[in-house]
Amino acid sequence: MAPDADFAPKYRGVMTPEEARELNPLVLAYIGDGVQMLYLRARYAASSHAKAGKLHVLVSAKARATAQAKAADALADVLTPEEAEVFRRGRNSHSGSSAKNASIVEYRKASGLEAVFGYLYLTGADARLEELLRLSAEEDRSAT
Repeated sequence: MAPDADFAPKYRGVMTPEEARELNPLVLAYIGDGVQMLYLRARYAASSHAKAGKLHVLVSAKARATAQAKAADALADVLTPEEAEVFRRGRNSHSGSSAKNASIVEYRKASGLEAVFGYLYLTGADARLEELLRLSAEEDRSAT
């Protein structure tokens, strides 16, 4: 598969930005988590001959809160003002759970990044979603 292949899932029942902003930020993060997992799974499956169990281990390492927090830090300067606001709302939302192997700061940054992914997915900003998913995956690779 071509290295510049489009792996971001597409959503055709697009919400307006206003509708998406009305959602609870943790709902955006919930959607964004699923979008990122599907993106990473598709990307790794297309570039590896590994079995499903090995792919799961690789993808899980890339989608954990510590890796997402590093990616959030690296992407902070490229977020639009609108995306930065979604990130802040996701980061500042209080969840009833926490990450197993991450600090609360890392967990909240990860939630903020996932909220941005969810927002972009629900608003149909496919090209921007693909760009940020790719950049976050590249940042994580350079951090390890």
